[in-house]
Amino acid sequence: MDRPSDSQASRPSKPQQDDAQPVKVVPPTYRSLYLILYNSVSALLWAVVLGRVLAIEAVHGRRGVYLGVGQWTKWTQTVAALEVVHAALGIVRAPIFTTLMQVASRFLLVWLIVPNFPATTSRSTAYGTMLLAWSVTEVIRYSYFAVNIAYGGVPKALTWLRYNTFFVLYPLGIASECWLVWLSVEPARSWNAAYEWVLKFILFVYVPGSYVLFTHMMAQRRKVMRSLREKTE
Repeated sequence: MDRPSDSQASRPSKPQQDDAQPVKVVPPTYRSLYLILYNSVSALLWAVVLGRVLAIEAVHGRRGVYLGVGQWTKWTQTVAALEVVHAALGIVRAPIFTTLMQVASRFLLVWLIVPNFPATTSRSTAYGTMLLAWSVTEVIRYSYFAVNIAYGGVPKALTWLRYNTFFVLYPLGIASECWLVWLSVEPARSWNAAYEWVLKFILFVYVPGSYVLFTHMMAQRRKVMRSLREKTE
């Protein structure tokens, strides 16, 4: 439901003027202020990733992406570890298992896969497409949360982006991640045989893991889209 504007909320009609009660302004809580700040900063950080990837791809090609944005992406993604803390402490209503699973898979890529095997991973087209999928998803997601907390509602266009772009961005991101892990299997074999099997196991886990994440998002989409339809009827 759209919130009324200040003028609508503060000016009662004349017949009710004598009985009108003063509008009580509820100050934001520290939790709300923190979440607005966290989501706004995160949206900005990922917007920088998106802008850098597009600019570097246009000027230097895919081989310059890792050198130009790899470290920034690593630390931007590291900030997202706070989301596991938020879910665990009940600061946000998010399932801790799916949150942990998504954060852990990205940590694997930015801390263990790409930095350890840059000769095969950083030069791959999959690295650029992975960052594009991540950054677009996160700019939309964090913007959605920041606006929703700050204003108590979200424009329909932003809601549509939040709950529809994942049909393209999730498969693109997951396919890119799996390809980068696969590219690391052979060099991992010469480094440590155990590491090779760990990577193969991770690829195996991606199958049920991707299903869990995608179906969770589908369930969220059905609920939100149903709510939007009911409001417009």
